[in-house]
Amino acid sequence: MEHINFNEYSRAAHFGHRKLTPRACVVDSKKHLRSFLSDALEDLGFVTCECGQAGDLAGVLHAEQPDLIVLSVCADGINVGEILEAIVRKNFGGKVLVIGQPDAIMVKAVRQIGEEYGIAMLPSLPTPFGAASLRASLATLLPAEPAPSPAVDVAEALKAGWLELWYQQKINTRTLVPSGAEALVRMRHPAWGVVPPAYFIPDDRDPHFRKLSEFVIGRAIEDWRYLLESQGPVDLSINLPISFFGNAAAVRDLCRAMPAHPAFAGLLIEINSSEVVDHPDLAVDVARRLRLHNIAIAIDNVGAEWPSLLELRSFPFVELKVDQQYVKGCADDRLKQTVCRRIVELARDNGARAIAQGIETRADYLAAHEMGFDLVQGHLFGKPVGLRKFARSRPQLAAGSEKAL
Repeated sequence: MEHINFNEYSRAAHFGHRKLTPRACVVDSKKHLRSFLSDALEDLGFVTCECGQAGDLAGVLHAEQPDLIVLSVCADGINVGEILEAIVRKNFGGKVLVIGQPDAIMVKAVRQIGEEYGIAMLPSLPTPFGAASLRASLATLLPAEPAPSPAVDVAEALKAGWLELWYQQKINTRTLVPSGAEALVRMRHPAWGVVPPAYFIPDDRDPHFRKLSEFVIGRAIEDWRYLLESQGPVDLSINLPISFFGNAAAVRDLCRAMPAHPAFAGLLIEINSSEVVDHPDLAVDVARRLRLHNIAIAIDNVGAEWPSLLELRSFPFVELKVDQQYVKGCADDRLKQTVCRRIVELARDNGARAIAQGIETRADYLAAHEMGFDLVQGHLFGKPVGLRKFARSRPQLAAGSEKAL
């Protein structure tokens, strides 16, 4: 991979031809406020870091110049004078956004001092604020064109520790209560920000694919333990290719990795339906054997090929997930409804759950409810998010989703 000079990147960023993801540093003495602001900025596409005191900010500015410093001003917060001094001393060339009521004495003082020192101060952002007002405040810093895909492979990402799992809730269709979550691998690149898997997932014949699969398994178990301590047990599912199960040593290690904790209800592994259709005997045998080790198999992305699943010699699968192309817009499409109903019937006839993924509108949710899906998943109920944000948001999800519907 070509190494990126962050100082050159920072200088280029101010000429309006941004090629890389903008960087922001959040400065606040309270960790929960830093986390909230970082999450909001990452949703806008920023790569973020956090500082709780002036010394931390000086270190960040010495290592690399961000495009933006977000300074939350409150009476009992950090010493803003030291923060401004660090900004001036390190010749910071980016923008500063002050968050607080514009008529507050502290906010006025910070803006006045900043302007006296020649700091590029954005208009202050009054609290409380929403996503739209934050985006409007930072419009000049947001990328004007899509960033190119990063030249990075999974081997480098694994070695550098850039990979993590994000989680998206599955929701009980009838009660709107969370019912497990799917783990989705993401890369948090130091310059490109969060990178979706399409840019780095190798072909399943790539020698690094097993290492990626092992990372997903190990991190999911670590995350399960974190969630157990922070909020109680959560049923998790991960995605693995059918080729993974052709390696006896990999399967043995998978079984050994399962927690012995009494609260562990098992791991759900999702395998793409096309792979199950292409390798039916392996899929059936794996599903049978893994049940003895507290691991269940779901068939993912079931669509037009669903009749092929009727030909399986047995059906040891616990869940069928309908391909989102048959879920999105199903409320107004009878053909999509027909496919969905057939898959729901197939699941019900075999004692499995049926899940509709890709629910983005209230109309599609109501259609999924009427067609008899057991679970739903999609942006209507929340996008995939990082572990800690998932842990923070999960207790409020059911109530918020019900209100939205």
